[in-house]
Amino acid sequence: MQDDRTISCFPGGTAVDRLHAADLQALHSYWAGLCEGTEVPRRSDINPRHIGGLLSNAFIVERIAPGVTRLRVAGLHLNALMGMEVRGMPLSSLIAPAARETFALALVDLFERPARLDIDLHAKAGLGRPEMTGRLLLWPLRSDLGDISRALGCLVTQGDIGRASRRFEMTSVRVLPLHDAAAPAAQPIETLSGGLRGEWRGRDAARGRAHLRVVK
Repeated sequence: MQDDRTISCFPGGTAVDRLHAADLQALHSYWAGLCEGTEVPRRSDINPRHIGGLLSNAFIVERIAPGVTRLRVAGLHLNALMGMEVRGMPLSSLIAPAARETFALALVDLFERPARLDIDLHAKAGLGRPEMTGRLLLWPLRSDLGDISRALGCLVTQGDIGRASRRFEMTSVRVLPLHDAAAPAAQPIETLSGGLRGEWRGRDAARGRAHLRVVK
């Protein structure tokens, strides 16, 4: 059952969004166009030629356990962020260790509701590593067997990579229902940042209005 812990996915308001807004909208629209009503598209429906300007940022993950995914296909930008070939690695490798529990809970929502994920990222500056911001989007997909165990993803960043590997904290996690995939202008609701400090416990937790606020 869908809940209302959502925010309008487009247009974005950060520097990352301004740089990539048109391409992100096009990728989102491509995925939404593959949906048959509320039916999640299949992995085999995805054609790289339609991903356009975000091909190096796009990837496909496979669910291998609740809250755990493995990169099956990944663009060159993800390899650059990690300083190595990332295919076969957990997607959580790009997430800072302290944030991985929250990330795993979001992945449960992605596949089991199913839902879309829209995550804002931040990497602190360090020796040889400039500050970076990013945005990670995930759309659920079906395998050839029909189960929702794949996802199309896109990771865009702002700032120089510097010395790899780079890992990101999550500054905001948004779980978006599928039924409004073609209506980004719907009334936005945002998950409070406090949920990232342990107050949000995923799909099995009570989700009261105390954790939500309307974004005007």
